[in-house]
Amino acid sequence: MRLAARITRVRALMAELGVDALLLSVGPELPYLTGYEAMPLERLTMLVLPRTGDAQLVIPRLEVPRVAPRPELFEVVPWEETDDPIALVAGMIRRSARRVAIGDHTWARFLLELQHAVPSCTFVRGSDVVAPIRMVKDADEIAALTRAAHAVDAIAREMRSVPFAGRTELDVHRELVDRMLEAGHERANFAIVAAGANAASPHHEPTAARVIGNGDIVLCDFGGTMDGYCSDITRMFHVGEPSTEVGDVYSVLAEAQEAGVRAATVGTPCEDVDAASRHVIAGAGFGEYFVHRVGHGIGAEAHEDPYMVAGNSSPLEVGHAFSVEPGIYFPGRFGMRLEDIVVATADGPLRLNDAPRDIAIVA
Repeated sequence: MRLAARITRVRALMAELGVDALLLSVGPELPYLTGYEAMPLERLTMLVLPRTGDAQLVIPRLEVPRVAPRPELFEVVPWEETDDPIALVAGMIRRSARRVAIGDHTWARFLLELQHAVPSCTFVRGSDVVAPIRMVKDADEIAALTRAAHAVDAIAREMRSVPFAGRTELDVHRELVDRMLEAGHERANFAIVAAGANAASPHHEPTAARVIGNGDIVLCDFGGTMDGYCSDITRMFHVGEPSTEVGDVYSVLAEAQEAGVRAATVGTPCEDVDAASRHVIAGAGFGEYFVHRVGHGIGAEAHEDPYMVAGNSSPLEVGHAFSVEPGIYFPGRFGMRLEDIVVATADGPLRLNDAPRDIAIVA
């Protein structure tokens, strides 16, 4: 029933936007509507969902055993190794479709071949008809996000009693990955560990060369996928007592994050959430050192709509889930970030993460 309701909503938006067919290949949209996640193969998998009529899942025959049959939603159409799946899809849309939405994650080679096969069709972004629906999480999705958030919360707490000094960034990275898998994540999506000056690079790649030492600040940003939904958290650690400067800058960061969370009320434009955090950081004289948006949506993907960024005037709705993660980065010296996942609710912003937000002093 849940998948059928999603398809009905997608078709309603297709009608509103004048889209005749939706084509979904790899990426999160396909399992969102069918329950099936395609492997990223050179062999084409594609859901053909017309605005009216029966949906068909075109799939390599060797992948058919992985598909849970859902005849009420779609017909499985296997293709053999010597078949041309592009011609198969083209034949399904050629007669009745003129405006076709195609999944944003579809490989360019397949889109180019389809454009050549059906030159009468205009192709638009599949996210135009799926993202507005995916953005609004239902109770089950919020529960899944909450479970994932609490799993990484526990890890963040445990890491406060773990020694850091004498270990490499890569070693701590591997521990975070192992802990996420042990906590029930199907996969670890990322585990940024950045010490000292490396923490001034927001997406630093941990290395075996950088050994964490006394006096180092360490940024840990980690998350994975659990029950199909993502976690994402950033917490700061410090080997020994932080300097007055580090403590003062972190106080600004924590205030900025709190301002962003408080601003995330239903009806507030996404850009205003960004502005609320940015105003605090800029007011403290650190505006030039906050170099990214304040947040991103989260769900089946670690980064998805809606984005908390200047220029996004879309209002928050009940069920929107997103990060609030301001950062302050001093090139060549140190950096810091504080991140929680927040859900917009009718009763106000709901933080899903509850791990301590202070700088953890570690050995």
